Amino acid sequence: MDDLSREDASQKVREKLGHPVIDSDAHTSEYDPVFLEFLTQVGGKAVADRYQANLRGGASHWYELSPEERDDRRVQRPPFWILPAGNTMDRATTMLPGLMRARMDNFGIDFSVVYPSKLHVNRLADEEIRRAGCRAINLMHAEMFAEHADRLTPAAVIPMHTPDEAIEELEFCVGELGLKSAMVAGIVRRPVPIIEREAPELARYALWIDAIGLGSPHDYDPLWQKFVDLKVAVTSHTSGIFGSRATTVNFTYNHIGHFASSNEAFCKALFMGGVTRRFPDLRFGFLEGGANWATNLYNDLIEHWEKRNIKALNANLNPDAVDRDLMASLAGQYGGKWFEKWIDDLRENGDGMGSQEASEGLDEFAPCEITCERDIYDLFVPNFHFGCEADDRMNGAAFNAKANHFGARLKSVFSSDISHWDVQDMQSVLAEAYELVERGILTQEDFDDMTFRNPISLHAGQNRDFFKGTVVEDAVAAELAKQ
Repeated sequence: MDDLSREDASQKVREKLGHPVIDSDAHTSEYDPVFLEFLTQVGGKAVADRYQANLRGGASHWYELSPEERDDRRVQRPPFWILPAGNTMDRATTMLPGLMRARMDNFGIDFSVVYPSKLHVNRLADEEIRRAGCRAINLMHAEMFAEHADRLTPAAVIPMHTPDEAIEELEFCVGELGLKSAMVAGIVRRPVPIIEREAPELARYALWIDAIGLGSPHDYDPLWQKFVDLKVAVTSHTSGIFGSRATTVNFTYNHIGHFASSNEAFCKALFMGGVTRRFPDLRFGFLEGGANWATNLYNDLIEHWEKRNIKALNANLNPDAVDRDLMASLAGQYGGKWFEKWIDDLRENGDGMGSQEASEGLDEFAPCEITCERDIYDLFVPNFHFGCEADDRMNGAAFNAKANHFGARLKSVFSSDISHWDVQDMQSVLAEAYELVERGILTQEDFDDMTFRNPISLHAGQNRDFFKGTVVEDAVAAELAKQ
């Protein structure tokens, strides 16, 4: 794409569409001196100083260490740059909401939900810094974006280590700041309890991943109910760089698939934990991980239920159903010298695989009350939405009705990701997304769903007034009237 076509390609795409373009995942980049002023206002200078010290001890500390020290401490390789630098206008746009709004027509985008770049703040282990940091970002963005509400709305940052802290911040952001979108941490890293109790000095090195919806030490149902009551969709934008995804030497290795990994963990836990059964009207958005993982999860859930629903377990996998006399006879006939002394044991005890009575929680689908395969479609497809970036060739997987059980078309939503390193030209993002239509990877209907109808499902499906007072209000109202 030459320089001239880059300038107007996205505008031309927008002109040919019969609807506005809603961007479900733009970003702003917090200018640190301004953010630290808000953080000092919220938590005091001591908290602001500790926040900066915390960052110096994190991934950015990598540059101060030798290769041997990085390996010794397992400090993961960070990106050497995460913001656009080759284009000064784009770089300024990342941190100036007024400039972002002024350029949106050039982007071909009518309305954007804007997320922070400090995605780490609601995951910090230090409760005081975490909660003060979230409050500071929310105050900062509420003020900076207020006069641009017709085109841009910032997402509140919600700490998730406990449901109480999450509820408190959500109520403040909606009730006091007037924010209408919210970003949670879909996974929380917690110390292993026995190590925290018996060797607390080692606790920060022995962590497990709480995916919130299943097996958590906290009951998050009051939080999900609060989201319903306040008419706010739950969106997750959480790093998944841990375990086998974290190296000390290669950021590209670390980055590929990490959002998809954390999104899958959160989504799977929500489903298997029965959250969409108990809260059927609550909408969830899993951002920046694409939809390929989601199609795999959706189909895997159905295929696992086919083999591991309680009736199938009892019919096909229950060790008590084994004919022990026949097993012993076959072992005697075909087992040779290796089984000679075990014939009587096989007849008396079976194959040693245990019994149903000795097992707990056999019906693993019980929390979501699945009675047939179609239930999985009903509890997955309407509730879950998946943020897809413009250059992701796998966006078409969400709409592949031939491959997905029950002809499902998963709810992919357009995510520009402007302000981050992978967007090298903000004005070309929509055109780049539309290239998937031109190449036959998406149909026009797919593209319309991704850039308009599915974002409406995510946000207006939770709050019919979400787009009220915006430039897309009338178009959204007309679309909702069809439903």
